[in-house]
Amino acid sequence: METEQKQAISLRIKQAQETLVEARLLWEHDLWRGAINRSYYAMFYAVLALAIFKGEILSKHTHAISFFDKEFVKTGEFSKEFSRSLHYWFDERQSSDYGEITDIEQSEAQTSIDAAIRFVEAVSAYLSDQA
Repeated sequence: METEQKQAISLRIKQAQETLVEARLLWEHDLWRGAINRSYYAMFYAVLALAIFKGEILSKHTHAISFFDKEFVKTGEFSKEFSRSLHYWFDERQSSDYGEITDIEQSEAQTSIDAAIRFVEAVSAYLSDQA
């Protein structure tokens, strides 16, 4: 892997980790809709790091999710659980950002953070193993 590619991957993982911190801070201030948003985005940034690893440049969420499924889940490098989680939190983020305004439970926001932590940690570990 080239130095420039390693740096770009590192920056995306750092972005994912910082976004997890944002999610936690929002949760601590009872801003659960924002916590879900930031949790999903942490996962999205981790997928973008995987895309860099594979030499791809992605910007659209649906393309990133399809890429993850095709390149990493279908091949068995990541379990289907991670795919389901990414799809689910993408949908929840879409609903909470653009859908009808509904109450969001504290526990749902916490679950999104927990899922994002697992996802980002798994991607970070995978990329570290590949270096």
